[in-house]
Amino acid sequence: MAAETSKPSTAFPLRDRVAIVTGGSRGIGKAIALHLASLGTKIVVNYSSNTTQAEDVVSEINSLGNDSRGIAFQADVSDPDQVEALFNAAEEAFNAKVDILVATAGVLDPKYPSIVETTVEDFDKAFNVNAKGTFLCCREAAKRVKRGGGGRIITFSSSLAAAFRPGYGAYTASKAAVEAMTKILAKELKGTHITANCIAPGPVATELFFAGATEERIQGVINASPLNRLGEPKDIAPVVGFLAGDGGEWVNGQIIRVNGGFI
Repeated sequence: MAAETSKPSTAFPLRDRVAIVTGGSRGIGKAIALHLASLGTKIVVNYSSNTTQAEDVVSEINSLGNDSRGIAFQADVSDPDQVEALFNAAEEAFNAKVDILVATAGVLDPKYPSIVETTVEDFDKAFNVNAKGTFLCCREAAKRVKRGGGGRIITFSSSLAAAFRPGYGAYTASKAAVEAMTKILAKELKGTHITANCIAPGPVATELFFAGATEERIQGVINASPLNRLGEPKDIAPVVGFLAGDGGEWVNGQIIRVNGGFI
């Protein structure tokens, strides 16, 4: 009787893969980092300023009890030297190439200004983090993410990029740039077996959403949702998990609006 062939465990489908999650210390980024870690991924939690928050996420990852591990690394994604250092840190920490980039780092002006009211400084801030930061991370990932299968680049836009709502001019423009870059990058990566996709959430109950929002604005958003609620980070993280896994290989160059039907 022939010996049985052992099958790989499906408990941790992303075991031994290395992921960088920018903006991974809070909100959607935190939920993604923890979800990928629960699937066995080794995680670099990138953050811009709050070391305590980032270390708390790493502690959660390292207490999961599976093969995942986490480290925190501070880097300004709008600085090319710091982005390069981020990838260097990932490779050195886990002695392996990066498999997955998830670029969630972003900013939103809590004043919700009209275009007329938007200052050049606020416009530049939106584009520096949302557009330039994503560009720099994607550029580095395109050079360094492991080729041959399993390589994933996942960027973050917003469903506002398809809604064109007043008060979000600079933000929407910066996120539309992310969508364009991602679709082009997917084509430019032909032959590498690296996929590039963009997730565009609707309103999600995070610090970024609540900052500066009035009760009237919040309730208006809830009322506009077919599911009559705000999204939550846990609604977004499994979509990233799918795209990052082997089952997501045939999804490439797509904008995925994870918004409960809001738009």
